[in-house]
Amino acid sequence: MLAHVAKPARYIGCEDGMVAEGPLEGRLSWLLIYPDAYEVGLPNQGLQILYEILNERPHTRAERTYAPWTDMEAQMRRRAVPLFSVDSHRAARDFDVLAFNLSAELVYTNLLNCVDLAGVAVRSDQRRPDDPLVVAGGHCTFNPEPLADFVDAFVIGDGEEVVEELSSAIEVWKAGGRTEGSRQRLLRDLSTIPGVYVPSCYEVAYDGPRLVSVTPRYPETPARVEKRTIADLASWPYPRHQLVPMTEVVHDRLNVEIFRGCTRGCRFCQAGMITRPVRERPAEQVLQMVSDGLARTGYDEVSLTSLSSADFSGIDSTVRSIIDDPACRGQVSVSLPSLRVDAFTVGVASQIQKVRRTGLTFAPEAGTWRMRQVINKLVREEDLYGAVESAFSQGWRRVKLYFLTGLPTETDEDTLGIAELARNCVAVGRHHQKSVSVTASVGGFVPKPQTPFQWFGQATIPELQHRINLLRDATRRDRGVQLRWHDPKASLAEGIASRGDRRVGAVIEEVWRRGGVFQEWSEHFSLDLWAEAMAHHGLSAEWYVHRDRPRDEVLPWSHISAGLHDDFLWQEWEDALVAAGTPDCRWTPCYDCGACTGYGIEHVVASNVAPAGGSQGTGQDLRSGGEVPVFLRSKAVTGVQA
Repeated sequence: MLAHVAKPARYIGCEDGMVAEGPLEGRLSWLLIYPDAYEVGLPNQGLQILYEILNERPHTRAERTYAPWTDMEAQMRRRAVPLFSVDSHRAARDFDVLAFNLSAELVYTNLLNCVDLAGVAVRSDQRRPDDPLVVAGGHCTFNPEPLADFVDAFVIGDGEEVVEELSSAIEVWKAGGRTEGSRQRLLRDLSTIPGVYVPSCYEVAYDGPRLVSVTPRYPETPARVEKRTIADLASWPYPRHQLVPMTEVVHDRLNVEIFRGCTRGCRFCQAGMITRPVRERPAEQVLQMVSDGLARTGYDEVSLTSLSSADFSGIDSTVRSIIDDPACRGQVSVSLPSLRVDAFTVGVASQIQKVRRTGLTFAPEAGTWRMRQVINKLVREEDLYGAVESAFSQGWRRVKLYFLTGLPTETDEDTLGIAELARNCVAVGRHHQKSVSVTASVGGFVPKPQTPFQWFGQATIPELQHRINLLRDATRRDRGVQLRWHDPKASLAEGIASRGDRRVGAVIEEVWRRGGVFQEWSEHFSLDLWAEAMAHHGLSAEWYVHRDRPRDEVLPWSHISAGLHDDFLWQEWEDALVAAGTPDCRWTPCYDCGACTGYGIEHVVASNVAPAGGSQGTGQDLRSGGEVPVFLRSKAVTGVQA
């Protein structure tokens, strides 16, 4: 088959770091699946971390696979070849667990396709006692309901600890022979594990289009599933053996996670809300992981990953130590994804360009200060221009800026502010170099579950297209400004998948059955499939996507807890409507969002160095206008010094 597909290296495995082949017999076997193309899924750190943890355990074995591209799928179906692992090319049905990482909603149809290719019933209530369990984790599981009819169990939150508990329960079931009726007994047992949501253990009630309740069927099943949180990131220095592929993949470099969580409080950002509190990896451990990883992989670039990498305590000294390490011989470059403009300084810029200039991307998110207060991205124009000047003064010629449009209360003036910011950044650059360019990338805003904007009605396609047209007209004659935008039609489909209840599962299944795979890829996306499936099942995009929700409405994800108090999220929504900012609680007193108090820990940072640059790093209270002490906190985490 490999001679008949465009990229055969997607399916052969053979990566440096791959676990050597061995028998599955006598061990609980997991097939970890990233439901997207190999080159997108291979670098995923979540999957690689679980791959190592499970393979270190003597009684478990993990292999991997990825969604086969359409040319390979056609070959597989024509020749009756099932989904297989890339490690040993075993059939997926030979594994005890099919475990999916869900990082984006438009891969949901790929999940169904992979289960079907594995020879397993797509709907969980049709599976036989000897079928593998289908589980899923990742950010998208904070609203699991659209996939509730297809996934046996969801892991909510961090997976490092819970996979051990899942494995222990599944091993008992496997040892008992998987008898008739034992599968449902196992699912009931799994529902009692903290952080595990089993849809079949809950009853859903509706009143017309409105969701009334999601309630447990059994007394031992919790009414609300609380996310799992790893308290001490230093105890999990993974991946130790990052996979090095045989073919080109995205983010093809050494990736080291420097901290997890974010407290900046951007109201649109689901990742920042659901991963609280901040847990930093000790700086010395970061340096050791970088040194060991570079020596083993041979990479000449390292990415220090997090939601806001420049917020890492002592980031300047960490970057300097990596670049100046004699073992690197001045040949290793450092990239910092997710850069905050108010934490990017000349010092950081001068360090990361010593070897080579990696790409620089900043995310102002909105075009005016008023809008940035609405979304709580408290970045002023002078912060952005200062960061851009730091970059251009150190020799960069190209900078990318990310923006959102369709945000709550957004006006045409706010939208045109995007063009103005990009234009001014070009002007700043030309003070240092003759030829500079700024790319403004604009995406349609999709309000996500577990955020303050979860009650907001998403902008329609015509509204988003209007704003894109405004920007196209405003930048048409601007030399140096390049405008890119996300298809508003894809934003609508994403809204359906991310904000839906259990009834949307029938829509996802119909889109898949009509050939709708790889919907996150523009060459395969079809809004017609989604619109026709919604109409066929009597569901309204207006109801699910475009309307504002009242405070007392039961949301499809209300029974899933990200650790945040509902009244905190509602207060943030009300503050957004009056453009009131909330300061970063890492450097100001706690405002009781619930993330720390629910888990017995507070923010864990690697050193007592406040972040450099920007109003938030100075400890300025943006509500009171006064100065507050900068302090670092740790509670109930042994071995971490505040």
